[in-house]
Amino acid sequence: MSFKVAIVAGSENDADYVKLTEEELGAAGIEYETHYISAHRQPEEVAGFAKTAAQRGFKVIIALAGYAAALPGVIAGYTSLPVIGVPLDTSPLSGWDSLLAIVQMPNGVPVAAMSVGRAGARNAARFCQRLKEICVKD
Repeated sequence: MSFKVAIVAGSENDADYVKLTEEELGAAGIEYETHYISAHRQPEEVAGFAKTAAQRGFKVIIALAGYAAALPGVIAGYTSLPVIGVPLDTSPLSGWDSLLAIVQMPNGVPVAAMSVGRAGARNAARFCQRLKEICVKD
């Protein structure tokens, strides 16, 4: 079984955080694809991506989001794949808004939450590595 991860961020302004996630996944030998799509500006594209992610071979989706951080929850609403939310500290509220948005998902919309900022971006990839170790038997 292959183990491919989707990294999704709402804006190319988040590329520095995405790069940290990519570096960790790459170091672990985990295949990934990166997509920049916004839950607020491109909601139909996000829904389409999430609905077809499993068919495209993804096993986990890492969603990095700042400010209102709707992206992880919107993705989780459209897929049964595990979604890992990474709150970014890009807003004037230093990531508190993003953290609260990600951890306050309603019943039936599960999103795993990482720590805020750069550590969260790296830890999301490390979490995927552990999932791969558990789920993929050589």
